[in-house]
Amino acid sequence: MSDTQIESVNPATGEIFAHTRVFTEDELDQALLQSSRQSKRWAETGFAARRAILEAVADQLEIERYPLARLMSKEMGKLLSEAQAEVDKCVWVCRYYAENAENFLADKSIQTDAQQSLVAYQPLGALLAIMPWNFPLWQVFRFAAPALAAGNVVLLKHASNVMLCSKAIEDIFNRAGAPTGLFIHLPVKSSMVARLIDDPKVAAVTLTGSEQAGRVVAGQAGKALKKSVLELGGSDPFIVLEDADLSLTVKKAVQSRFMNAGQSCIAAKRFILVEAVADSFEQQFTAAVEALQPGDPNKENTSLAPMARSDLRDEIHAQVDNAIRHRAKLLTGGKSVDGPGFFYEPTVLSGITPDMRAYNEELFGPVASLFRVKDEEQAIKLANDSDFGLGGSVWTRDLDRGVAAARQLQCGCAFVNELVKSDPRIPFGGVKMSGYGRELSYHGIHEFVNAKTVWVA
Repeated sequence: MSDTQIESVNPATGEIFAHTRVFTEDELDQALLQSSRQSKRWAETGFAARRAILEAVADQLEIERYPLARLMSKEMGKLLSEAQAEVDKCVWVCRYYAENAENFLADKSIQTDAQQSLVAYQPLGALLAIMPWNFPLWQVFRFAAPALAAGNVVLLKHASNVMLCSKAIEDIFNRAGAPTGLFIHLPVKSSMVARLIDDPKVAAVTLTGSEQAGRVVAGQAGKALKKSVLELGGSDPFIVLEDADLSLTVKKAVQSRFMNAGQSCIAAKRFILVEAVADSFEQQFTAAVEALQPGDPNKENTSLAPMARSDLRDEIHAQVDNAIRHRAKLLTGGKSVDGPGFFYEPTVLSGITPDMRAYNEELFGPVASLFRVKDEEQAIKLANDSDFGLGGSVWTRDLDRGVAAARQLQCGCAFVNELVKSDPRIPFGGVKMSGYGRELSYHGIHEFVNAKTVWVA
């Protein structure tokens, strides 16, 4: 990768198939100026016009569903079926905020000793979104839809390995008739992020990414005294109690861990099994994992995608190798798949102990870790023994028991008998090292507004 070009590499073949030219300093300044000018106009635009743009974007996403899915598959390796579902979810979030934003942002009257007192929710301006590659459309739209509906404008600094997806999103907005400067794709290197955050035309910043990136961006935003929202890594526990429906639980466990080749912050990563059900779950789960088929992500019979980059595959293998050297048991997998592309065998480890990297670090790839505990109390204790706190799930036929256990998990999203997922109707975000702030729902749209008190004596 040169200083002026960013490569797009097909993870299924390892071939470079496109280059994106990096913005010059002048082009970046022009984009910031354009965004700043539009932010003033868009903030004064009524909800009806904002709603119309979001609906038009949703329509355009539906029209371009298949080519967008093909692009995601080619640029970051996602299974075509998963990519099409991702486009559908972006349509959903646009329509959700088109329908609900005006109500979410309505003035809130508060009874005081004033003649009138209320809270008005007003946009902040131009928001910088620093987004990851693993869900190259959804991660952007789940932030952008509420931000735009609230009257803000968006500057997108996407991950370097999905620059074509980033440009495609900007093109969607343009073809939907969005005003110039409403949504701008910035083809820049990560070294430019500090300059962007510091620029007075940028009002706030959001990042979805690693813990390390979150520390840097939060520090830069704090130095500039600007609002930030961080959605960082996760090491989600998947607790299987003795009365779980094993057939359903195993099916969902495989889906949660190996969707997107395991490259998801909210994937189940630590499978915590009470002793009474551990043997049965381990056998059924391992057999189901061994049935996964790596291959061309565009083919229907492929059930495991490649990893997005070769360095990511090297890192996951180093974590697996470290666990094995510290006497973890390898139940299946454990090595790269021979041939072109960045494929890694679907892998299951058991006997994970605190001296292993796999115990404390996020495993961002197709590797599952199995833990055995005596009972529910130990399961919850182990689930909370993590620096991360994004999501978690509990599996049991007793729903009251499941809810009680879910309430004890130290995380932002706790599910009972379902894999952790984001949904426009419910808030999404984490605690501890998984970040702060919320996306989606009523709560997400209020992250980037000024909650202004208006008092009339």
